Amino acid sequence: MLALLAVMAWRDYRAFAERPMAVSGDTIVWVRPGASLGSVVATLARLGLAEPHWKWRLLGRLQQPVIKAGEYRLQVGETPAQLLARMDRGDVVRHRFTIVEGWNFARLRDELADDSRIGAAVATLEPEALMQRLGCDACFAEGWFLPETYQFVRGDRDLDLLARAHRAMRRELERAWAQRAPDLPLETPEGLLVMASLVELEAVVAEERAQVAGVFVRRLRRGMRLQTDPTVVYGITGEFDGRIRRVHLRTDHPWNTYTRGGLPPTPIALPGSAAIRAAARPADGDALYFVARGDGTHKFSATLAEHNRAVARYILGRE
Repeated sequence: MLALLAVMAWRDYRAFAERPMAVSGDTIVWVRPGASLGSVVATLARLGLAEPHWKWRLLGRLQQPVIKAGEYRLQVGETPAQLLARMDRGDVVRHRFTIVEGWNFARLRDELADDSRIGAAVATLEPEALMQRLGCDACFAEGWFLPETYQFVRGDRDLDLLARAHRAMRRELERAWAQRAPDLPLETPEGLLVMASLVELEAVVAEERAQVAGVFVRRLRRGMRLQTDPTVVYGITGEFDGRIRRVHLRTDHPWNTYTRGGLPPTPIALPGSAAIRAAARPADGDALYFVARGDGTHKFSATLAEHNRAVARYILGRE
């Protein structure tokens, strides 16, 4: 009789372990660090997907899963045995966070702080302290994080994501520096990063990045000031309505390339890979000026007279 009961109990258990759970639609279970099988089953019970009985305990003893923390998206047709196997593998939901080309460092920090899926570890750190944590004591924080889409799991820290973006930027910068044009008038990879940030903010159309970089390079060679508006905006403190006025152009600060020669002392934004490559290998040509046409493209000019005519047409509306 006992043998018969044992056989029946085993069959009952096997049916349980191999029977799909009643999952319908998109259901996500959050398993906290250190969670036990019992707490996982309790969570499933609250969702109406499990009953905390002896079959779960036996399944745990037989499979002996090491349950990894994270979010698990329950799959239609999934059995209890398959679910525990996935939790043992740590097959968790992976999220995406995109750092957008042209963001500045302040915007990046704000976006990280606003994402509730990411743990806050650097929210109160000063930029200098953050860069020290990342092993780049001499780095100004601006510009040193590569715009890209990064995968993460819920609970990952902002510091971990920033560390990955910083390593990616260093690799990208090293590659571009190694492949730079032989006569590039930049002395260090850091200078290339600064140049790339200017290209990123000026070249709205991808095809113009190398052209914009070419203008900047030719102006540097001739000792001309770069006179690029984004550098003016970067140094403005207080309220700014988005319109650059003469007073802004004339107000001196370290990044103002209208009042100061050469490159700004630091990047002014986060440049993407394409802007970095364009800055490393600018296009040939004779243009020394450009002005926005209003459609995202620019009119490039070789002489000041030609440039002034372009300004009159595209900025002042005079034909």
